[in-house]
Amino acid sequence: MTQNQVRIGIIGIGNMGGKHAQHIIDLPNTALAALCESNPARLAALDFPPDLPRFSDYRAMLDNTPLDAVLIATPHYDHPDICLAAFERGLHVLVEKPLAVHVQEAERAIAGYQQARRGQPDLVFAAMFMQRTWGHWRAIKAMIDGGELGRLQRCSWLITDWFRTQHYYDSGDWRATWAGEGGGVLMNQCPHNLDLYQWLVGLPARVHGFVHFGKHHNIEVEDEVTAYFEHADGAVGHFITTTGESPGTNRLEIVGELGKLVYESAAAPMPDAADPDAAAAADGDDEPAAPEDLIFYRNTRSSVDEIRLSERGFDKVPYGREIVPYAPRASHGHELIIENFADAILGGAELIAPAEEGLNSVMLNNAIILSAHKRATVELPIDGAEYADLLAQYIAEPPR
Repeated sequence: MTQNQVRIGIIGIGNMGGKHAQHIIDLPNTALAALCESNPARLAALDFPPDLPRFSDYRAMLDNTPLDAVLIATPHYDHPDICLAAFERGLHVLVEKPLAVHVQEAERAIAGYQQARRGQPDLVFAAMFMQRTWGHWRAIKAMIDGGELGRLQRCSWLITDWFRTQHYYDSGDWRATWAGEGGGVLMNQCPHNLDLYQWLVGLPARVHGFVHFGKHHNIEVEDEVTAYFEHADGAVGHFITTTGESPGTNRLEIVGELGKLVYESAAAPMPDAADPDAAAAADGDDEPAAPEDLIFYRNTRSSVDEIRLSERGFDKVPYGREIVPYAPRASHGHELIIENFADAILGGAELIAPAEEGLNSVMLNNAIILSAHKRATVELPIDGAEYADLLAQYIAEPPR
């Protein structure tokens, strides 16, 4: 590591790994030091400088290349083992979402990081939750943290714009399988949404999930989910998602005693299938840009106080409608996360997405599936071993 650049090796050069490599090349505070890909054809086809070290085994890369950090973009199940191998060698880690497939594995990765920090306190562990960089989520976070909504009462997210065809699922034998991905829409499409939910309003205390496996597609994992959350302070939450609706909806409502905050992604024109940038935007990689998509209905006084103090039976709390301004980010969200990761290593910058927080979205994911399986409300934190056993059961005999 120089004073100004972090040497990063990438493990996993699929669709995302290739994009990350270009971001590392473009950023001033990072240097692409090595590539690792287990697929020989993909490794041979990489269009990067020919003298860049290339490996088919990540351990060989970690042991034979001068590195400061690794970026992990492999299939989900591999994340914890690679994290631990990097920590054992004193390397910083940036890991793609999700941190792990289930709670027990996420906790194992975090425990390895905490142990490594005893000997290397400045070790950095970050997660690729790039949607935390998007302007509207940052604005919502600032309003909640600043108390503008007062005591929260409800958070409802209808996120059904993850439409996928059968062809998508048939394009890889690992897709939409318990053994290959560890789940369906919650594990593949919604880790960002689950992360944002807990980042904005916190983890619930109790979860009740309703899950349909292969309802819209010929797959073994979930493709439609409805979940009900109860928070310790009395607030409630709803999370509804599917890959079977078109056109879908992305609408978030957060209600507090001082008003209601509504974000709804405006419908975008259909992307040109020949345009990879348009396709990526439609797939959730880019921040949506739409006028008047974040609105605050601001109460003139507390609804809680109105319920308690009003001497009239049918009065409503007067409110105003405000369009909430926010600044869109200046560059690609993935690039911002990588830049922030390097800044944390070089100068101690605060991480946008500490990987330890990645446990929370895995916890929510697992709790919804576990609750649906048990047909009962489950309390958080869930028993990681119980879910690990359930996942093994689903791998052996997928639910129907």
